[in-house]
Amino acid sequence: MEGFARAVEDGLKLSKRLVLPGGLPPPRPPAGMERGGGDAAGAAGLLLPSAPMAYAVVSDPGAVDTPDVPSYQPYVYGRLDPPALIPLQMKEVDLAVDCALDEAAVTVRARWWLHCITRSRECDVRIVVPMGDQGSILGAEVTVGRRSYNTQVLEVEDHTTENAAKVDSGGLLKPQMFFLTISQIEGGADISATIRWSQKLQYDNGRFSVDVPFRFPYYVNPLPKVFMKREKIQLTVNSGFSKEVLLQGTSHPLKEKGRQGEKLSFRHEATVENWSSKDFTFSYSVYSGDLSGGVLVQPSTLRDYDDRDRFCIFLLPGSGNRKVFRKAVVFVIDTSVSMQGNPLENVKNAMSAALLELTEGDYFNIITFNDELHSFSSCLEQVNEKSIGSAVDWMNLNFVAEGGTDIMHPLNEAMALLSSAHDVLPQIFLMTDGSVDDEHNICQTVKTELISRGSKSPRISTFGLGLYCNHYFLRMLASIGKGHYDAALETGSIESRILGWFRKASSTIVANISIDATAHLDEFEIDSEYIPDISAKCPLCISGKYQGKFPEMVTAKGYLANMREISIELKVQHIKDIPLDKILAAQQIGLLTAKAWLSSDKQLERKVVKLSIQNSIPSEYTSMVLLQTLERVDAAQKVKQKLKGHKGPGEPQRIPLHGLKLGFGDRTATRENLITGFGDVKPPETFEILNKAAGCCSRLADCLCCMCCIKACSKMNDQCAILMTQICAALACLGCYECCAEVCCGGSES
Repeated sequence: MEGFARAVEDGLKLSKRLVLPGGLPPPRPPAGMERGGGDAAGAAGLLLPSAPMAYAVVSDPGAVDTPDVPSYQPYVYGRLDPPALIPLQMKEVDLAVDCALDEAAVTVRARWWLHCITRSRECDVRIVVPMGDQGSILGAEVTVGRRSYNTQVLEVEDHTTENAAKVDSGGLLKPQMFFLTISQIEGGADISATIRWSQKLQYDNGRFSVDVPFRFPYYVNPLPKVFMKREKIQLTVNSGFSKEVLLQGTSHPLKEKGRQGEKLSFRHEATVENWSSKDFTFSYSVYSGDLSGGVLVQPSTLRDYDDRDRFCIFLLPGSGNRKVFRKAVVFVIDTSVSMQGNPLENVKNAMSAALLELTEGDYFNIITFNDELHSFSSCLEQVNEKSIGSAVDWMNLNFVAEGGTDIMHPLNEAMALLSSAHDVLPQIFLMTDGSVDDEHNICQTVKTELISRGSKSPRISTFGLGLYCNHYFLRMLASIGKGHYDAALETGSIESRILGWFRKASSTIVANISIDATAHLDEFEIDSEYIPDISAKCPLCISGKYQGKFPEMVTAKGYLANMREISIELKVQHIKDIPLDKILAAQQIGLLTAKAWLSSDKQLERKVVKLSIQNSIPSEYTSMVLLQTLERVDAAQKVKQKLKGHKGPGEPQRIPLHGLKLGFGDRTATRENLITGFGDVKPPETFEILNKAAGCCSRLADCLCCMCCIKACSKMNDQCAILMTQICAALACLGCYECCAEVCCGGSES
């Protein structure tokens, strides 16, 4: 993303050529972004989008000018490669957030204008939308003049790629940052966009919160005398079951508009001087003194991939007074060559923090693996200050990236270690960045072993690092092991995501859960392999399909940390105002894809395809494309298209969007120990050389540009100016003499 920030910095410098009415000063890059100075990584972060943004993609600096009032700036020669990105001014923005269960559906409508390109010229416009936690794009529509664009999910084998676009046409710039590039927009045009995505609500000790990126930099604010800025925010909250909702806090002033059952509506609308300078945050708690929840059921529709009805069992852990299980933990860490550098260092830091969160009475061990296996201890160690300190020292010495990847051997070793654990909950935490050949065999072997151990089987939680590991293998392994799955797709998020994943998986308060609904239904199928345990750190959401009629109440049973059985009464609710299919779609697609991968079941693949297309969520078997259509085409336009051989309005152009799939791992990259499984990682030597070369060349270019020369000449005294003139004249005479010698003497030395 440093290249993106550098392009924005160049764009802000280019925008100084604009002469805006009213005397508004041109936007300046944040302090520290001068070439070659300061903390480049920290300063680059200031230029990354923190709200929905649009940028003019400028290759020809001569096109930069105000559309309506030419500034008559000196012509600039040359082209920019890579292009500069000039942030566009925004005229309107409207934010709508719908919270239900543990997910938020976010819709942003915005309108920008191409204020920096003269009307006689065109350029591309790039729309970038940062999303919240575990954000997943649901769709986008863009309108520019007579042209309109919209995203659509299609089956991979159904659409051809004769118009295959470049990688910069759209997709993910980085995890949770979606972008689209709209080509050939005239200067002064308006660009209207509607973007929809879903993201997870954060949960902490009974409180739900949503955090939507909504911090606009000051340079996207148009002149107040030209445009009146109205900020609109709409929010709905639906807890999903009959419990009192308590509001905790909000970043923007919201007025309650109504309550209807468990659904609350809020609204904020005001004329503002500047667009929002802070993220939109909202938090609320669902009153629950103890374990509680409900069963939400919804009938199938004609569009469903399955004619069975849908259900969701939603359980809240309560106020946090329940005792957490004592545990025996074995960390299984990949230390192959591909983990070298920041990934392994971040894993080590996260491991050190995780060990400190273990409590007295817990047991632990650490296993590192590559081609070989290394253990911190030959047995489980009891948690105390001395053992934790020894483990940290051992990691500092033994976390060395070398060798290949072998997952089965360390997993067997971990399960053997935990076979001797008694009166504790056995847990395995696997972290890897690679994909191996025997993944199917690993799943089947582990499943057989866990079934043989019954209720005392270890929980297996998995964490994927980068894009080379098979995330569906890791998801399936966690589902088989009643554990938790998570991933980090960029190095900067490794430490925080590992800690969050560990806290959820290690805070079990109810284990071995069973639901008595099967006795009353003809058919009852959950999407995951088994029902996970209840964690004190997150709600439990179990989705699936059923046939028959649910009773009015359903009982969930499990065991507490003191091994006493607990029963939780769950009320069955037939809902209409919660789009259960939309909320559960991403979770269902992930789980069903993992099942289809393991079983090679074509029928399951077809279910994933139908579910993906129905809910506009891309999957491994579908692809999201951007469709371009013309709303109104006059006769002259039709003739022009026909002469150029373009498709008519009935045959929209399909532009593939990239980076929206995880894939099934890259075994070749794992065998070759490639270290670029993260999009933000470069080989260290190459990166340093390129960075230093770019800094040197850019400083030299800054010193030799026309404007700098003009400024330098204007500050010379008369004597210096005369001397410089004489030197230039002498050099010119020498040049003329050499030219005459070449012509008259044929280049001879005489």
